[in-house]
Amino acid sequence: MEPHANKIERARAALAEALENADGTGLIDSAAEESKAPIRSRALRLLDQRARSREELRGRLAENEEWEPRVIESVLDDLEGAKLLNDGAFAQEWVRQRAVRRGKSRRVLDRELQQKGVASHLRVEALEQVSEDDEQEVARSLAEKKASSIRDVPSDRAGKDKDLRRVVGVLARRGFAQGMSMDIARSALDERYRAISVGE
Repeated sequence: MEPHANKIERARAALAEALENADGTGLIDSAAEESKAPIRSRALRLLDQRARSREELRGRLAENEEWEPRVIESVLDDLEGAKLLNDGAFAQEWVRQRAVRRGKSRRVLDRELQQKGVASHLRVEALEQVSEDDEQEVARSLAEKKASSIRDVPSDRAGKDKDLRRVVGVLARRGFAQGMSMDIARSALDERYRAISVGE
């Protein structure tokens, strides 16, 4: 992994180049740069922690009430120009990471991206990475994991319904559709009960 200092230095160099190319003269307004410097430094530290959407980064920077909104917007524009801030790339990575590692459904991922201010068309493009089959596979894996914690086959219907609610609950909290969740949960429980019965 690239050291923090190197990433910041590379980011600063990219920003300097973008600013130079912006007016074609190589001249930078020193007063404007002075007002942007602390904002840019804070933004780079936040981006070094993890990727963020423009809206999310704007919100974090706006927490400092001494910084003027127009200057914050200018810094955000600079970051986009230097390709250090990109909502499309952010959305793609957000979906990649959280669909598999966190077991999130497309519906939940879409809501999360919307909350972070990502435009609708970028959310749609990012969510195309997750097919219906992918989503079912993630849901199946979660259901099987929860079902594996069951140690005994219930002796009555009430016990089985309780187990079913537990497994479905895991899927519901991650935003999977109810019908699909019920089918997958029943299948996972049936398999678990069979395994318990034969002593696996």
